[in-house]
Amino acid sequence: MKHEWPGRVSLSADLYEAGLSRWAQRASASLGRERPEEPCAIRTPYQRDRDRIVHSKAFRRLKHKTQVFIAPEGDHYRTRLTHTLEVSGIARTAARALRLNEDLTEAIALGHDLGHTPFGHAGEGVLDEMLRRLGAGGFQHNEQSARVVEVLENDGRGLNLTWEVRDGIRHHSGGGRCATLEAQIVHVADRVAYVNHDIDDALRAGLISPADLPDEPVGLLGGSGTERIDALVHDLVDRSVDGDAIAQTPAVGRALDELRTFLFRTVYPRALEEADGEKVRRLLTQLMEYFLDHPEALPSIPSTADGTGTDRMERIRAVTDYVAGMTDRYAQRLYLELFMPTCWGDL
Repeated sequence: MKHEWPGRVSLSADLYEAGLSRWAQRASASLGRERPEEPCAIRTPYQRDRDRIVHSKAFRRLKHKTQVFIAPEGDHYRTRLTHTLEVSGIARTAARALRLNEDLTEAIALGHDLGHTPFGHAGEGVLDEMLRRLGAGGFQHNEQSARVVEVLENDGRGLNLTWEVRDGIRHHSGGGRCATLEAQIVHVADRVAYVNHDIDDALRAGLISPADLPDEPVGLLGGSGTERIDALVHDLVDRSVDGDAIAQTPAVGRALDELRTFLFRTVYPRALEEADGEKVRRLLTQLMEYFLDHPEALPSIPSTADGTGTDRMERIRAVTDYVAGMTDRYAQRLYLELFMPTCWGDL
C-alpha cells in the first residue's frame, strides 16, 4: 500500500529543517539510497535509517560483543551495545546544541560498530593479521560495519541506507574525512565515550586506581567520567559553533589524546593479559582456518569455491563475514563444539 506524505507531516519536516544551522545536512538534500524508495509518510529518511539499524540482527548481537573485558560476567561492565548507546547520547547532545541534523547523527552513531569482531580490538587485530597473511588486505571494523549495512544484513540485500549514513559509518574511524558535520561529531563522540567508560570499567575491575590516571588531563577535564564528558562536549560545542568543521580547543584535544594513550599503554594490555590474549588469538585463528578448509559448514553460503583465484578470495571474504559477526559467547561455544571431544555417557 502506497502512503503519500500528509500535508501536516511534510510541514513538520520542513519546519524541523528550517531550524537547522546552515552547516547541517538536510534530508531534502540527501544523495539518496542505492535503490530508490517511496518516502515514508511520518519519518524522514534518516529516521528510517536509524530504525533499520536498531531492528537489524547485527545491532542485537552487539549486546554480547566485548568492549574491553572479554565475555564479562559482571552486570555493570560495558559491552559493544552499551558503548554504542553512550556514543549516540553524546553525539545527539552535541548535534542538537549545534543545530545539526540529530536524526542523521543518531543513525550514524547507532551503526558505527555493527561490524566489530568478537573479543573487541583483540579480535580485530587477529583477523587483520590473518587476512594480511592470506593476501586479503586486512581487516578494519569501520569498513566491515559499512559492509554489514550495505551487503550482509537483510539476507544479503543490505539495509539500503542513505549515502550520508553509510559515509559516516565508514569514516567514523581510520583514514578519510567524513562528508558531513554530523559524521564528524560521531567520530569525536566515539572517542569521548570509550576513553571515559573504559577508564570507569578499568577502575571497577581493579586494573588501575584513580592515582594512576595522568595528572594534567584529569586536572583540566575533571576527576570523574561524568565531569570529563561534560567538559569535552561543552568544549566541542563552544569550539564548533557557527563553523564548518567539528573541532576541540588544542588543550582539550591534547588532554583527550593523553587519556587515550594511557588506555592503550596500560589498560588494554592489562585487560588482554587478564583474559589470556593468546587464547583469543588461538580461538579465532582456528575458527578461521576451519571454515576456510570446510566452506560447506558455513551457514547459507554456497561452498563452490575451489581455493584458487577469485573463488579463493570469495571464500576468505565469506569466512571473515561469518567469524567477524559472531558474539563472544557464540565463538566460544562453537570452538568447543568443533575442537573439544564430546564425552560419552554420564560422568
